[in-house]
Amino acid sequence: MTRSLSGVPAAEPAPSPAEPLRLQVLTALSLHRMATTGQLLQMLRPDSPRQLLSRVLNKLRSAGLVDLTPLQEPDRSRTHAWYLTPDGARLTRDLPLLRGRPPYPITSTTAASLKTPHTLCVVRAHLPFATDARRLGHEHGPWDWTPEVAHSIGEGERLVADAVLHYTHVDGEHRRKLRAFVEVDRTTMSSERLAVKLIDYARLFQYEAQPVGRRRTASTGPAWLRWYPVFPRILFILTGASRARLEDRISDLQAMTTQHPHVATLAREVPLGAAILQDIEQHGPTAPIWVPLTGGDPRPWTNL
Repeated sequence: MTRSLSGVPAAEPAPSPAEPLRLQVLTALSLHRMATTGQLLQMLRPDSPRQLLSRVLNKLRSAGLVDLTPLQEPDRSRTHAWYLTPDGARLTRDLPLLRGRPPYPITSTTAASLKTPHTLCVVRAHLPFATDARRLGHEHGPWDWTPEVAHSIGEGERLVADAVLHYTHVDGEHRRKLRAFVEVDRTTMSSERLAVKLIDYARLFQYEAQPVGRRRTASTGPAWLRWYPVFPRILFILTGASRARLEDRISDLQAMTTQHPHVATLAREVPLGAAILQDIEQHGPTAPIWVPLTGGDPRPWTNL
C-alpha cells in the first residue's frame, strides 16, 4: 500500500535539523539509490550519534519503506546497505526535489546486491566533497550530487555519467558556481574502455540535436546548453587497485586526451582531471591531488 506524506514538509535543497530526518533519509535513498548507515549519517547528520539514524532506519523498515542487504566484504559482515522498497519509491517520486528524475526502483535483495559495490563507491566518492564544503564554508550537500545522469550523444546512443556534481565555491562575497561530470572507476573495466569514456564526453560536447522530421536548419548550439550554462568539468575518481596501477590508468587517460582529436578539442575548453579516491578521502578534494589530463602538476579540482 502506498503511504501518505501528509503533514511532512517538502524537502529543501540541503538538510536542516528542522526537517524530519525520516524524510531526509527517504530522499537520500531515492536520489543516491543506496547507502550504508555510516554514509547516511555522514551525509545527513555528521555531528549526531549513530543511534539516531539507526532508530529512524529501523522504523522505516518496520513501515515497509526501506530494506537492507548485507555487504559481502568479510571484514564488514555486520554492515548493510539500505535501499527503498517499491512502497518507499512510490512515496518519494513526487517530492519536489525528485520530480522529473526517472525512477530506479530496487524490488528485491538480489537486485540490491547486484548494484551494491558500484553504487556505494559513488556515494563514497561524494562524501569528501560534502565534508570539504562544510569545513570551508562552501555550498555542496546531499542534493547537489545526482547519480546516473544520462544525455543523448546522437545515433541513438547515450552517455550516462556516474554523477553530476554542483558546487558553489564561496570566497567572501564572491560566489563561483562549479559543475562536474564524475566518473568513478573501480578498476573493473580495462584501462582502454575507461579512456574511451572521454570520446563519449567529446561527442556530448559537440552534439547538436535536430527536431525529428525536419531539415537541418541553422545551428541552435550544442544540446548540453539545455542543462548547463557552461560544459561541466570532467573528474575521474579511481580506486580498486595498487597505486602504481591506478597511476597507469591516469596516464592512459592523459594519452587519450592528447592523441584523440575530438578529445583534444574538448580539453582546450573543458577542465579534465583524475585523482585516487583514497587521496581524496585522506586530504580532501580541494588538496593538490588532481592530475590534469592535459599535463602539469597536481592541483585542487577547483583549479583544473
